[in-house]
Order: sequence, then C-alpha cells, then structure tokens
Amino acid sequence: MKDKTKKKAAERLTWTFLSNHGHVLLCLAKDPEVRLREIATLVGITERAVHRIVQELEESAYIKKSRIGRRNQYTIDSDRPLRHPIESHHSIKAILAIIKK
Repeated sequence: MKDKTKKKAAERLTWTFLSNHGHVLLCLAKDPEVRLREIATLVGITERAVHRIVQELEESAYIKKSRIGRRNQYTIDSDRPLRHPIESHHSIKAILAIIKK
C-alpha cells in the first residue's frame, strides 16, 4: 500500500495549473527585488530558464526591469490582459489577487 501512496503523491506533482511563466511572475510580485537564482529554486527550474522567462515577460511588457545599485527591481504591469483567448478578458491583477491572498 505504501508504494501506491507514494506513486499517487508523485503523480500529483507532475503537473500544475500555472505555467513556469506564471510561477516566475508570482515570485516577482511577491518580492520585486528577488534574485533570479532564488526564483529558479522556488519554481524548480534552471536559472537559465528563469532568465529566458523574465526576458519574454519583459519583451511582452508584462514586467519592467530597472536597476537599483547592483540589483534589479521588477515592476509588473498588472493591467495587462492574460494571453490565452479563453482568459484574455482577465488581467494579471486578477491572478495576483487570487494567488497572493
């Protein structure tokens, strides 16, 4: 029985409702000065993947990066709509409001 329980627990962790882009955005919303290395650890992806995601979010105007001393600070444009047509009538603000509670 224990093996079946472990297998079911592992299966539950193989997918999530949010993408890595969503997870990175949530990390930036929680701490605008978080280091990308820390995000990689929290999300469970490589630092290189986090850099790519941050670059894509910035190119799409979902975030703006500014330099403060030796660190970056990220500002989220929470009024931007979600990208998929099914959810495009909602903004980033709606997701952040639900998750940050």
